[in-house]
Amino acid sequence: MNKYIKGYKCTICGEFFTPEQATLTCPKCGEKGILDVVYDYDELKKVLTKEYFANNKNYSMWRYAPIMGIEDTHIDEMLRVGWTPLYHARNLEKELGVKRLYVKDDGLNPSGSSKDRASGVAVLKAIEAGAKVIACSSTGNAASSCACQAAHMGLKAVIFVPKRAPIGKATQICLYGATLVKVDGDYKVAFKLSKEAIDKYGWYNRNAAINPYMVEGKKTVSMEIAEQLNFEPTDWVAVSVGDGCTVGGVYKGFAEFFKLGLIKRIPKILGVQSTGCAPFVISSQTGEPLKEADENTLADSIAVGIPRNPMKAINAVKLSKGAWVAVPDEEIIKAMSLLGRTEGIFGEPAGVAAIAGIKKAVEEGIISPNETVTTIVTGNGLKDPVNGQKAVSMPEPMEANLEILDKFLKEKGAI
Repeated sequence: MNKYIKGYKCTICGEFFTPEQATLTCPKCGEKGILDVVYDYDELKKVLTKEYFANNKNYSMWRYAPIMGIEDTHIDEMLRVGWTPLYHARNLEKELGVKRLYVKDDGLNPSGSSKDRASGVAVLKAIEAGAKVIACSSTGNAASSCACQAAHMGLKAVIFVPKRAPIGKATQICLYGATLVKVDGDYKVAFKLSKEAIDKYGWYNRNAAINPYMVEGKKTVSMEIAEQLNFEPTDWVAVSVGDGCTVGGVYKGFAEFFKLGLIKRIPKILGVQSTGCAPFVISSQTGEPLKEADENTLADSIAVGIPRNPMKAINAVKLSKGAWVAVPDEEIIKAMSLLGRTEGIFGEPAGVAAIAGIKKAVEEGIISPNETVTTIVTGNGLKDPVNGQKAVSMPEPMEANLEILDKFLKEKGAI
């Protein structure tokens, strides 16, 4: 057990539990009672100082180990996760009409997505628990990252995905040697089967909406952003949202750095969903409790009709004084092309949904042109090349003739 952990707090009833009292979820609220890991922040203040980070040469997410709820026994054996580049997007900020824009390219993690942050922690916690098999359900990225991290550390992995999982991600899972279970149904069906199997066989549960430690990995992306901006984060941070775990982690990272006195304020969180699957946005607009929504979006990583971690997502936007927006798939596809041609970064649909969200937020006056923004590209475009092709116009083969080439180049404005 990490020595800085005080216990766990339920996101629904707010009750605190000691490490001895708690299981994966709240003993009182059941499965819906997702827990937050709580630390001794007074003690951590003595350790996690700006000097600590300035002198720490471990440029990966493992530099935050004291506040990740993990033991450090096997950290040196793990794949390098995190410390992905944060680019000043000079061209894109002009297109979107904001004062300053940064792009955090988390698609450069080992399996190509930000989910490696959670899966790395999951594998370490599985090893701590003495587990031999780790399992999860996912629309794709959590699945492939879990298989990746488990393979490196010699654990078996059983991965459940809905039938619509992109071929690139399914291929990754198989290539990493995991047992792939392709369920004939949507994400909620895959999640249900994974839960039943985990309960029956006693596998370690990596499901982010159940396991409180997954957020401890996810939050490191915002800690990196804070560090890379010299502990002066932007006014806004835009995040694509599916289950709610990632946006909850982004908020928690900033909130904990604020508690530790490392940053002076918490950025406003812009939660972005597709109009084809927008349960959080609909709830925020109607004021009604979260309801099941259709999963009618090509952005598979955020195609979650029944979010399993709703309170952390709702609190992330509410407590940061942020906002929710939804954008159609057509705008998400345009954002793929926009990011590629302006900044040379290839993001998958869910990875660039937040960029489409920034555009809409600026148009609606939610984000002011005088404000600064960071967006997180959560997955590499090569994870979903089929949808990537929809963002471009591919030329037909031409005759190897210089005159024909000359005409073609003029039409394209290349000469």
